[in-house]
Amino acid sequence: MTDPVLETLLLPLENGTIDLPPAPQRVLFLRARMGKDLGVFDKSQLDLVQSFAPDREALAAGGYEAQPDIRGETYGLVLLLPPRQKQEARALIAEAFRRVAPGGRVVLCAANSEGGKAFESDLADLAGALEGNQSKAKCRVAWAFRDDGRLNTGLLAEWLEGDAVRPILEGRFVSRPGLFAWDHVDPATDLLIRTLPVNLSGLGADLGAGFGVLSSGVLARCPKVAALDLYEAEKRALDLARQNLAAETAPRRLQFFWADVTKGLGRPYDFVVMNPPFHQATKADRTDVGQAFIRAAARGLKPGGHLWMVANRHLPYEGVINELFTDLTMAADEAGYKVIHARKVRGK
Repeated sequence: MTDPVLETLLLPLENGTIDLPPAPQRVLFLRARMGKDLGVFDKSQLDLVQSFAPDREALAAGGYEAQPDIRGETYGLVLLLPPRQKQEARALIAEAFRRVAPGGRVVLCAANSEGGKAFESDLADLAGALEGNQSKAKCRVAWAFRDDGRLNTGLLAEWLEGDAVRPILEGRFVSRPGLFAWDHVDPATDLLIRTLPVNLSGLGADLGAGFGVLSSGVLARCPKVAALDLYEAEKRALDLARQNLAAETAPRRLQFFWADVTKGLGRPYDFVVMNPPFHQATKADRTDVGQAFIRAAARGLKPGGHLWMVANRHLPYEGVINELFTDLTMAADEAGYKVIHARKVRGK
């Protein structure tokens, strides 16, 4: 698959508009993604940062090692693919300027439909001025020097703080911008928790666990659950889930897996709970993601094991569930959400 945002990000390097920094200066790539265009870099000069497991695994498959956080101190060039959430994106732009050496460049790119123009404005506001910009494939790439005489240091501090971990829901959880439903309990998750049977028991898995709201609800509502494994692709969320559930481990055992669940689960389970994502890189519905979660649950459940999931009412998941499960029941239907309970077909 092509990645027009990544291709546009690297466009000014490939067409000679800007140059790579000379060695020994290094290049930092925040929210890095895999693509053939990465060949423009010498691997030994490149530090990749990616906390989303599927993208990190794609980089590894392409021969690139990515870290979940920044390891170096200063760089001659920082590249950034900003996420959609404004506070998280601004924090990453500020982090890019904090890490780039004076006189170095920060380059960012986003699709026009995903805030490309707004991110370009943010870059100009922080740097004091743009050095240049280009467009391709309905994406915008922009770049700016770090000039400490023009750098808006007040904005830099404000944006860095905007992504900070903070208590939410009267201190019950800690969270941060950019995570799913980061400052509240998602109503679909709340519905699933309220619908779960109190006699749910055994070893369970929470697929796409986020910062731990659903798992916390399972443990509070279902005292017979012996152990729970949390699977989450975004390490920023999983680290907070560990913190949020630290007081709930005894006497039940919790394990945390930074992983793409669509690649498979670590062991067989008595039950799986999930509120699968249906948006990823874009705002469009991605039913294939939810379907992949359902297939992963089916592979990971013991024969006769139970799936409990919630989804937006309009998403067509019943077909794939009927292929892999039996006794499908609409356990709840409320406020645009549906809770589905199904049992794994024995022998599949």
